[in-house]
Amino acid sequence: MAEHLVPIAAAAARIRTDEAAALEKQRTLLSSLRTLDSLLIAFSGGADSAYLAWASHSALGERALSITALSASFSQHDRQQAAEFVRAAGVRHEFIETHEFENPEYIANGADRCYHCKDELFDRMESLAQERGFSAIAYGINADDTHDFRPGNRAAHEHRILAPLLDAAFSKVEIRMLSRRAGLPTWDRPASACLSSRIPYGISVTPALLSQVEHAEAALRELGFRQFRVRAHGELARIELAPDELPRGLQSDMAEKIARGVKDAGFAFVTIDLEGYRQGSLNSLLKPKD
Repeated sequence: MAEHLVPIAAAAARIRTDEAAALEKQRTLLSSLRTLDSLLIAFSGGADSAYLAWASHSALGERALSITALSASFSQHDRQQAAEFVRAAGVRHEFIETHEFENPEYIANGADRCYHCKDELFDRMESLAQERGFSAIAYGINADDTHDFRPGNRAAHEHRILAPLLDAAFSKVEIRMLSRRAGLPTWDRPASACLSSRIPYGISVTPALLSQVEHAEAALRELGFRQFRVRAHGELARIELAPDELPRGLQSDMAEKIARGVKDAGFAFVTIDLEGYRQGSLNSLLKPKD
């Protein structure tokens, strides 16, 4: 039995070291945030923006205001999750409306759709900052996000939006670890994205289509699934389930319930993707530039 003590001890030491490194990053983050006069935070309700909202409130108190944008691409479920978080965490918060659906380039749903969404969001937040006298705006990009295709980051650069989590080199794992330590309910929240991300590039994004996707995903949530996506391919709904949830979804009785719920949302055909859930799966359709 003694032969197992060394690797177990090494693993425990590594965990302590990882936590110590994350806590040091948190101290750096809080110190950096305290240098700001005031701050608006783009808050979607996900783990990253929730942690940034909490940290900003911890550092600045009432001089920090978290902002959540409401439009047809933001589901009622996500709105509820955001509202529950700010009540539990006690952070100062407001909902605002954005109007990306008035932009033909957003509706066209090209590969740069996310850019137009973030450009609209940051325009609205800049106006709010000027009206209320806030000195800076921040969003929750982390180090892991730089390895994915995220055209919205270009809008952040153009608007000179602060990226405190990226500046402190936070990884997603560290954010979840510290969120759990802080008692934030978002520490294990499944990855989320706007409803428009469910529509393949080149297919027009409309409020009616997104409502259809939202109702289909609500059906899956009612069946007890946590991490999933409903990708809309015309009359076909392609269901991505997390690998650990996929076997349950493939059981015949559950597959029937999934099909029934998704068809009730307005889809004619339903398929379960055997590769399971993977973040940004529709990006695989993009052709790399020469």
